[in-house]
Amino acid sequence: MKRNNLLTVGIVTVAMAIAGCSTADLQKEKTDMTKLTMTQEWDKVFPLSDKVEHHKVTFHNRFGIELAADMYTPKDVKEGEQLSAIAVCGPFGAVKEQSSGLYAQHMAERGFLAIAFDPSFTGESGGEPQRMASPDINTEDFLAAVDFLSVQPNVAPERIGIIGICGWGGMAINAAALDPRIKATVASTMYDMSKIAREGYFGSADSREARDEQRRLWAAQRTEDYRTGSYKRGGGVIDPLPDDAPWFVKDYHAYYKCPRGYHERSGNSTDGWNVTGTMSFINQPLLDMACEIGNPVLIIHGEKAHSRYFGEYAFEKMTGKKCDGKSMTSGNKEIMIIPGASHVDLYDDVAGVIPYDKLEQFFRSNLK
Repeated sequence: MKRNNLLTVGIVTVAMAIAGCSTADLQKEKTDMTKLTMTQEWDKVFPLSDKVEHHKVTFHNRFGIELAADMYTPKDVKEGEQLSAIAVCGPFGAVKEQSSGLYAQHMAERGFLAIAFDPSFTGESGGEPQRMASPDINTEDFLAAVDFLSVQPNVAPERIGIIGICGWGGMAINAAALDPRIKATVASTMYDMSKIAREGYFGSADSREARDEQRRLWAAQRTEDYRTGSYKRGGGVIDPLPDDAPWFVKDYHAYYKCPRGYHERSGNSTDGWNVTGTMSFINQPLLDMACEIGNPVLIIHGEKAHSRYFGEYAFEKMTGKKCDGKSMTSGNKEIMIIPGASHVDLYDDVAGVIPYDKLEQFFRSNLK
């Protein structure tokens, strides 16, 4: 055994001896701490398909946070068959009962095993306090989903892909840049949450002065939160809508605040993220290593989506145009623009524009 490995083993052994517990004790404590209480009845914003089996599962990430997920499996699976698998998450501020579950169910109808999961601090998943976000932890959530899928007896571990919707599109690309087990990645109607934190929409707050003001606001809120012992929420999608609301905010309202997409556990439908919940994104660019993704990536955006420029920026990062010419794998990256579609049109089937045929073809071609 190498010296470094011996040193690591020694440190762990000493630490456990000092704590007076065994590996089994630690595992039992972890299990006891991470039990989740999940709703068992069907409470999605879409109907259950008669072509799939559905049940709830949990898995943990490397930070010890237990995540809640819905698993969708095709009904016509042969005994002993190993399926290609897909993990789905997003939009940012949504829960698995909304868009991600719909995508997962559709992929299961097409023969894939799919899970839609609540990220850390969100929905039915663990992590305290709730309604926090982290570019590191939420990227890890995708990797943890791959961990879980890799050891399922009905999954082929070499055939796993991911779908990130909205803000989780950026997280999915970041995960693909980190983990080669992710054989194919789709970012649908994506946001780059780091870019918007640093620059505002369309670069409207891209200055040192604007960022310093935001930092002062966060700092003041942190002090107040600590004083009161609670976290102030920032509010979900604005309701009622002001007459001068931007058209894309009206689109958000039509989904999150109306029966079409409202869910009581969704921050966007209710009282939003904690005010300080997204502050770390300003310092942690998500797409810095996108040019080193070796496996295929498909970006999907609506032609009229206000967020389209995020997807185009990500595509340029991956194909070398914004990566100092370092990308050697631009041939397996693709961007698909849906004519006439907006950002929210790709959340569900109301507009009938989600390209499920394209998704199936992409994953079948690359998960083999």
